[in-house]
Amino acid sequence: MQRHILVVDDEKEVADLLELYLSNEGYAVHKFYNGTEALECVKHQELELALLDIMLPDVDGFKLCREIRKEHFFPIIMLTAKVEDVDKINGLMQGADDYITKPFNPLEVVARVKTQLRRYCNYNPLGEKMSASRPQEELDIRGLIINKNTHECSLYGKKIELTPREFSILWYLGKRQGEVVPSEELFEAVWKEKYLDNNNTVMAHVGRLREKLQDSYQNHKFIKTVWGVGYTIEK
Repeated sequence: MQRHILVVDDEKEVADLLELYLSNEGYAVHKFYNGTEALECVKHQELELALLDIMLPDVDGFKLCREIRKEHFFPIIMLTAKVEDVDKINGLMQGADDYITKPFNPLEVVARVKTQLRRYCNYNPLGEKMSASRPQEELDIRGLIINKNTHECSLYGKKIELTPREFSILWYLGKRQGEVVPSEELFEAVWKEKYLDNNNTVMAHVGRLREKLQDSYQNHKFIKTVWGVGYTIEK
């Protein structure tokens, strides 16, 4: 089955080069020089991967990435002329799966595309579009992947080793993303025991979980403490 790839870059030479190399590999390329037309393509065309330039004339690549992530789970690779780590991290936080810094070797781009498609097909072998109506056995929260079937967790593609309790806490909060989960409820759901007053068990486990996720209380990316209530993973 031919794979459909979205390429968005306002530099015509770059977009044309990517189209040439990807087409030679047998991919169907949907090429655009601005974000507005690219979004229209996303609405009407089934895609398997997107290559997005960050600096676009109308909609920047970060916003385009966020819009795609509202409905779609296919891999997104950001193309950036910026080399600062903060820009790379920002792209991953928006829901991107990888980034490539310009100038780049087209063969490297093709290799990265194949890697991302292989991972995507392993998670979703039939290429079916995931929807809220289907049981969620895997969560993707801004680059944090939690798989219930395998009990595996990865952050920006790097595997995170979690204890069974830590995984259960993260999965429970992830399934309730956007909601504040009381400490009592979280304890009873994970430990299967009655919660007692002044129980600091949940707080201690969340603290260790934050360390593994490179999170922090002051500048949380994932788990936020709601004082006097519990915890939440914001949407």
